[in-house]
Amino acid sequence: MEYQVSKKANITTILLIVIGLASFIIGLLTSHEHTSQRLWANLLVNGYFFFTISLASLFFIALQYVSEMAWGVTTQRVFQATMSFMPVSAVALLLVFIGGTMHWNHIYHWMAEGVTDPSSEHYDAIIAGKSGYLNQAFFWGRTIAYFLVWMYFANWFRKKSLEEDKLSVNKGESTPIYQKSIFMGILFIAFFAYTSSSSSWDWLMSIDVHWFSTMYGWYAFSGMWVSSIIVVLILVLYLKSLGLLKEVNDSHIHDLGKWMFAISMLWAYLWFSQFMLIWYSNIPEEVTYYIERFNDYKMLYIGTFLVNFLLPFFVLMSRDAKKNVVFLLPVAIILFFCHWIDVLVMVLPGTMHNHGGLGAIEIGMFLVFLGLFILFTLKSLSKAPLMPKNHPMLDESKHLHT
Repeated sequence: MEYQVSKKANITTILLIVIGLASFIIGLLTSHEHTSQRLWANLLVNGYFFFTISLASLFFIALQYVSEMAWGVTTQRVFQATMSFMPVSAVALLLVFIGGTMHWNHIYHWMAEGVTDPSSEHYDAIIAGKSGYLNQAFFWGRTIAYFLVWMYFANWFRKKSLEEDKLSVNKGESTPIYQKSIFMGILFIAFFAYTSSSSSWDWLMSIDVHWFSTMYGWYAFSGMWVSSIIVVLILVLYLKSLGLLKEVNDSHIHDLGKWMFAISMLWAYLWFSQFMLIWYSNIPEEVTYYIERFNDYKMLYIGTFLVNFLLPFFVLMSRDAKKNVVFLLPVAIILFFCHWIDVLVMVLPGTMHNHGGLGAIEIGMFLVFLGLFILFTLKSLSKAPLMPKNHPMLDESKHLHT
């Protein structure tokens, strides 16, 4: 049955990509200004959004090993499958960064020529003051290190999980692979603890190079984490509807629902805290970040916050709602789209200023990336059994009851 997963979704995936391409082409034909910059900005939005979903899934797998949590074993292969899109989205991000370096786009103003040279007419004292960190050599060094280390760990956890299936062990017996996975999980989380924030500083916050927030990394992290949980929850519900993942019961669904609810509240708390502290202080060089978003993206900016906070707060507060697909699935789909819009609003004001928005180009590129993400994820799911075989906590996970 596992090997039928990707085939059942091929038509839907192709349809998404075709609709996305059609919308994208319509957007290109009807766009009359700033089209090139808009394309680069959207490539960054989608590359970052889908890459960080894969990355947060890797984080959650490592967290499961380090904390020795049992409930997540039955859904572990779904988390692993979402990591398969990491190389594709990494290529999209690299194209954006290469474009900035070669001056094909103007997403990162600090990459412009002369901004750190006092003798240049383009000299910018604030950017020059940050050049010890924001310089291309150091930026590329960090970026390559992020990609290499993250993808090494993603490949390692997936490979070792499949190798563990082939071992001959007694039921519930710990394996050398499991013990090594705990150690590797500790190493990854130690690296991820810093790089999950620093990558958001490099790739997103540096777009608004004159501005900074000490909460930005946490805010970006909470967004990627909740997006990953949402995707896994939707996939689990989909697989259950096909009669697969029989070992996943209402308690597992409830736990995923709790994670979606809890991290949504964390995201909302960080959104409001960052906004309140900066807005209340009313320091011109800090509050300009919000003025631009309020002036040109107010409906998207405020609307995203309200939906991402109020919808899970009021719909998923009760225990029963977190188990009920009638409540979970619509909320998850809406939140997924709204967290993509959140990344859109993190990028467009600093790249497009008052020329950006949510149009056919944005929707089209999103649908193409979404279709490709589903294609790669389901293909990964079809390549191995959906349930680990020799994980020492598998039996405990199967009998989870909360």
